[in-house]
Amino acid sequence: LMLHDPALTLAHWFKATASNTPSGGCVQTAFLPDGRVALRDSKNIHKPPHIFTRHEWECFLDGVKKGEFDPRD
Repeated sequence: LMLHDPALTLAHWFKATASNTPSGGCVQTAFLPDGRVALRDSKNIHKPPHIFTRHEWECFLDGVKKGEFDPRD
């Protein structure tokens, strides 16, 4: 996906309220018109975002909710 893709140019980016820290660093997401989800670093918004299909994103969120990505000791 190119950065000049209108879907990214017009995207409305979201971040979690927990990301409002003094450093300002956070991960932002945007839901694209074709169902894909874009993910980017708010400190580097000019770098290409990671793009996921809706199914990939739903699988990731399911894993997060179940704690599957929690650090292991």
